[in-house]
Amino acid sequence: QVQLVESGGGLVQAGGSLRLSCAASGAPLRFGTTGWYRQAPGKKRELVATITDGGTTNYADSVKGRFTISRDNPKNTVYLQMNSLKSEDTSVYHCNFNWAAAKLDSWGQGTQVTVSS
Repeated sequence: QVQLVESGGGLVQAGGSLRLSCAASGAPLRFGTTGWYRQAPGKKRELVATITDGGTTNYADSVKGRFTISRDNPKNTVYLQMNSLKSEDTSVYHCNFNWAAAKLDSWGQGTQVTVSS
């Protein structure tokens, strides 16, 4: 019923920037928590950033000061602005939407981010 579609991934050089988008249909992102996760080969899944219904943001220590999560309510889209990218940021990035009141938890298909040295 709810669909999340990520976009914006690609290949960039270290120090560059990308903006990832998570576009939702079927559920209002402003009613729950949206998070960006990443998982590189051989590593456990990592929570990168979240934004709550109230707009509170949280970040993994590894990305603080470099990444910014935001939400555009009219577009029902959450973004992840990624600056000063490092090779260790290389991963598949997935967005997740959790709306506890509706017992809803949804994942997107993911978008690949590759950062070259």
